[in-house]
Amino acid sequence: MNPHDTKVSQNNIRMNLIIVGTVAFDAIETPFGKTDKIIGGAATYISLAASYFTAGAGVVSAVGGDFPREYISLLNDHGVNTDGLEIKEKEKSFFWSGRYNADMNSRETLVTELNVIDGFKPVIPDSYQGAEFLMLGNLSPDIQIAVIEQLTTRPKLIVLDTMNFWIDNTPADLKRVISMVDVLTINDSEARELSGEYSLARAARKILTMGPEYLIIKKGENGALLFSAEKMFFAAALPLEEVFDPTGAGDAFAGGFIGYIAKTGDVSFENMKTAIITGSAMASFCVEKFGTANLVSLTKPEIYNRIQQFAELVRFADMDIT
Repeated sequence: MNPHDTKVSQNNIRMNLIIVGTVAFDAIETPFGKTDKIIGGAATYISLAASYFTAGAGVVSAVGGDFPREYISLLNDHGVNTDGLEIKEKEKSFFWSGRYNADMNSRETLVTELNVIDGFKPVIPDSYQGAEFLMLGNLSPDIQIAVIEQLTTRPKLIVLDTMNFWIDNTPADLKRVISMVDVLTINDSEARELSGEYSLARAARKILTMGPEYLIIKKGENGALLFSAEKMFFAAALPLEEVFDPTGAGDAFAGGFIGYIAKTGDVSFENMKTAIITGSAMASFCVEKFGTANLVSLTKPEIYNRIQQFAELVRFADMDIT
């Protein structure tokens, strides 16, 4: 390691969940307002959402010397281990800026500065080895592969998130990492692009032949689908009165999902159905305020009540059709 580089250490809690992704700056503009640089990044949203369900989560990422230490303390205060967060003192942190259109379903990227993430070589701390669960947030497939190959013991469950950029630009590496994981999570347009099929059921069937045992297709305000080779489950989205900022919603979903799985240790299809609802609840909290503002201040009763609201969406009385 460069002598000018440092790491932030935490306690020696045994890791049971590794989260790989960006810890970064975001600047966001929506019809409801705008922010200057605030904390963002896939690993940030995932780890904050997961922290409400499981202890022993650790991030693997890199930031520059410009990254405020209070942001790192924020993660630590939520029980997130940052031994795997490398600080490159002479470099700048990843920065993304975007503007959402009036419908909040589409956005324009204004600025993307990879900075410290360009050429990032992840290093898994010894304290993370033996973790039972691995969440690979949206990053270059070669980084995701490098993380898997560094683990001395294969986790009980590996979840991968990706996006259309990697489908378009690194298809071979992406298909390789897809073949190495247990769960793939993508949105509906990405599922269609990856599979070449318009029907999501057909798309799921084809994608599952690429290696993962389970596929999650996110449909934004229209809910999420969970597929295995034999089963399918649909989770509706909760209609919200206020949606201020969709940034990080997919990552908050992933954090709630993997956090609940790590809490229960159960990787069955039936338990994943509950994990999907949990992820949907965390995503719904995320969009109600800018950035991570809502994710850092939730209470367990608030989360439980929100999950119950989701459960009520699909609960109905038995029918007698005789």
